[in-house]
Amino acid sequence: MATNPNMVAIETVTVPSGGAASIDFTSIPQTYSDLCIVTSVRFDQGSDNGLYIQFNGDTASNYARRYLYGDGSSASSGSATSQARAMGGVGARSTATASTFGNSYCYVPNYTSSNYKSISVDGVNENNATSADAMLWASIWNSTSAITSIKLFPSSGNIVQHSSATLYGVTSAGYSAKATGGIISETDTHWIHTFTASGTFTPTVNLTADYLVVAGGGSGAGPGGGGGAGGFRTNTSQSFTNGTAYTVTIGAGGSAVTGNAMGNKGSNSSISGSGFTTFTSTGGGLGAWSGGSSGTSRNGGSGGGGSRDGVLSAGTGNEGSYSPSEGNNGGNSTVNGFVGGGGGGGAGAVGTGGTGNNNANQEQGGNGGNGSANSYSGSSVTYAGGGGGGNEDYLGQASANGKTAGTGGTGGGGAGSMGTANATNGTTNTGGGGGGSGRGAGTSGSGGSGIVIVRYAK
Repeated sequence: MATNPNMVAIETVTVPSGGAASIDFTSIPQTYSDLCIVTSVRFDQGSDNGLYIQFNGDTASNYARRYLYGDGSSASSGSATSQARAMGGVGARSTATASTFGNSYCYVPNYTSSNYKSISVDGVNENNATSADAMLWASIWNSTSAITSIKLFPSSGNIVQHSSATLYGVTSAGYSAKATGGIISETDTHWIHTFTASGTFTPTVNLTADYLVVAGGGSGAGPGGGGGAGGFRTNTSQSFTNGTAYTVTIGAGGSAVTGNAMGNKGSNSSISGSGFTTFTSTGGGLGAWSGGSSGTSRNGGSGGGGSRDGVLSAGTGNEGSYSPSEGNNGGNSTVNGFVGGGGGGGAGAVGTGGTGNNNANQEQGGNGGNGSANSYSGSSVTYAGGGGGGNEDYLGQASANGKTAGTGGTGGGGAGSMGTANATNGTTNTGGGGGGSGRGAGTSGSGGSGIVIVRYAK
């Protein structure tokens, strides 16, 4: 059966060993427009192939039906009124080929309404030894009550083991997305709006949605610390109002620097709108250079890495003071001659400090902190990794002598560089921090831009 994106499985009942007199669905939610029951059933008796249905335990003569029947060689039709049950499907008799089942599709529209309820059924009985039966029914339940329970049962005997029935709720909304804005995609269960640039999210119905907001990452210093990752925040089950245009802002990554300079902080990302509490993630902290001003903040969603020699400390994360935290601290370098810059903090881990001693040719840039994974895009993606610290490599020794630059954290963090080489940028639309450069004419890595993803159930 093709998947209907507005069709949600409420419950599946599979008959256990020993069989069952009936299959029952109780406490049916009243949040859908229609119900659908898909059955695969066999009986332990050979007298009747009907699978009957009753609603809300009603055994009075409140049901009527018309039917069409065919078995490949003959056909018939008929009707029945003032019945204590309606047709809900078919079941293979015990005389049918072993291990074959009768299969049915039963549809009940407007099950919560105060009108009488109609039932339509399409069923077929498999029998490999003789002709199979095919049947159509149109029934009615003469009741104004909303349907809260369903009973499926044979005229006599029991339903055998391995028989099953699945109850689905069907929504009345169309199959298209229920909002505009961003890049729209879908999974079996959700519509997804991905914003890689600033824009507007406008629902066409009232919605309850989850969203991810990642800010732009900070850039690395030249030479020195890696940039901190942009703030990483999620929110669930939030209300959006039909027709309201919500502003989505995507924070840019901090721009790269060349030569001796502090990095640049990333920009905030946010969702805002009328009657809506603005939801913001903070731009990543900048990477530090030892000759920069101590008054320049390295704090951010995640903190930027400290300068070589520990002259300027790393920045702290969670600048927005959110709970849960939007990010982690950058790494501090030790004060021990020329050493590597610290790694920028990531959403999932702190950056590590630069280490080593230039005189021993073993200085190392700190690694950027790893980011955090999120699956709102439809698959698990890691965002907001910190940038790796640069290694000044003042004496020009190769990495074989123990000198290394820091690696970028998972989730788009850029790697630091050695000597005059350029560092790696943070990855676009991940909020990754840029890598710190080594020295001289080298250029640091820019921070990766942020991203916003909004998803809601079909």
